Amino acid sequence: MVNARQVRDFAKSTGRLAKTDRIDAQVIAHFAQAVHPPLRPLKDEQTQRLEALNTRRKQIVKMITAEQNRLHQAPKWTAKTIKSHISWLNKELKKIDKDISNLIKGSPIWREKDAVLQSFKGVGPITSSKLLASLPELGTLNSRKISALVGLAPLNRDSGKFRGTRGTWGGRRHVRSNLYMAALSASRSNPIIKDFYLRLIQAGMRKMLVILNSMIKNMTIWQEPVSEKSKKTS
Repeated sequence: MVNARQVRDFAKSTGRLAKTDRIDAQVIAHFAQAVHPPLRPLKDEQTQRLEALNTRRKQIVKMITAEQNRLHQAPKWTAKTIKSHISWLNKELKKIDKDISNLIKGSPIWREKDAVLQSFKGVGPITSSKLLASLPELGTLNSRKISALVGLAPLNRDSGKFRGTRGTWGGRRHVRSNLYMAALSASRSNPIIKDFYLRLIQAGMRKMLVILNSMIKNMTIWQEPVSEKSKKTS
């Protein structure tokens, strides 16, 4: 329910450097009492299922990549088994993709949100399902809070007259990794994200998240902005 790093830093700040299950339990209880982290509703069974399928999909993709890398250097005596395993993994990947698609289609709310998210150039079924499962707050928070939740909000590093470089860290790393690939894709096809990407990929990810958050909040389909050149032509 809370970031493990945050609890560990709290333990260090109180002088608890040792780490055991008993100490961890005491530290977590102390942390909850002192910090009062915000309450979050437990994910329902369908959301847990979607998240589990997304996690398994990522694992299978990772295994396929590893086996493909091994195949390049494998001798002929083992190449056959590697190819066979890759073929089996690809079949499993197709099954999971179908399960994810059917799960989303079976929910009227998810189906509508999925259509809104995928209307944005750069967001495909993989990123959409990941956001639905791992970022249910999308559309319920303002742009600053949703960015901070994912770990894309620039954080100050100032002390006295010193003004440090703003950076991003923390938040939901697994969501960021999906947004990174989506932002990379959007940088080639979406004019708004492309401008941000050329300056800073991190800013493009944050801009993309803010737009998606607004789209889900208002349940509006993405519409391509009209360029000044098109306006003059029309």
